[in-house]
Amino acid sequence: MHSKLLFATPTYEYLADELCAAGGFERGSLERRVFPDGETYRRVVADPWGRHVVLLGGTPNDSDWLEVYDLGCAIARAGARSLSIVMPYFGYSTMERAVKSGEVVTAKTRARLISAIPACEGGTRTFLFDLHTDGIEFYFSDTHVTHHLYGSTLVTELVRRIVDGDGAGDAFVLGATDAGRAKWVESLALRLSCPPAFVYKRRAPNDGGVTVTGVNADVHGKVVVIYDDMIRTGSSLLQAAGAYRDSGAARVHAVASHLVLPGDALERILASGVIDSVSGTNSHPGSAKIAGRGVVASVAPLLARAIERS
Repeated sequence: MHSKLLFATPTYEYLADELCAAGGFERGSLERRVFPDGETYRRVVADPWGRHVVLLGGTPNDSDWLEVYDLGCAIARAGARSLSIVMPYFGYSTMERAVKSGEVVTAKTRARLISAIPACEGGTRTFLFDLHTDGIEFYFSDTHVTHHLYGSTLVTELVRRIVDGDGAGDAFVLGATDAGRAKWVESLALRLSCPPAFVYKRRAPNDGGVTVTGVNADVHGKVVVIYDDMIRTGSSLLQAAGAYRDSGAARVHAVASHLVLPGDALERILASGVIDSVSGTNSHPGSAKIAGRGVVASVAPLLARAIERS
């Protein structure tokens, strides 16, 4: 019996070998080149006919969405028995609803795009990891079975490694950037047997500016590990870290499921003087910037187990 055949988009080549090793998958080759006018030529070289196929492709930018869609269509049309689309990072996850009139709910339109990939006879499944909002899972068509994988085990292991490396012992608090993340942080803190904390914020009615008004827990002399689902520019993270420092925290570390970190975001976060380290998973290619400046945990074993269970 053949093992599952795995293809990866160029952006996620860095994770492909790890996922193959974790799941015992066979790597499938692709041909890709760019024409002089900017259009992209793609060819599925390894034959998917009758095979159970895994397509690894997160979507950190617009071109990656098209890459996943084009390859998914080609694999399905080439006669794959089943297709598992693995998306460690779901782009546009913060655009899951419209706030202003006329705003495009891009999380929904992108989910519809992936749902338009033809269904395989043996099923088409989409695997998503630590979504910004749980409801995004239900934006996909019923022709695709969608699985939302939670990284709570990975996050708690990361927190323990950070706390052990810091020498904090039991004197640590798991913090949230704001009350919006408090419920999720409370559940993680329960797993870690540590107190949870979050900062109070107030939004000005005139200009929409946000100011921190306080911290809900005693963090004086303790190490605070702030969890958020993703770190992009780090503005919310830095604001929260400053509040914990002002409340007497000895040190502050940051952990995220998705390390997006565009441009010089990581340098600015670490240069702020309020964050001692940044850690997270390798669900996003931005995680490569962490090397030597934090801890990175691989999502490959979690993804491989989920694919095998399906």
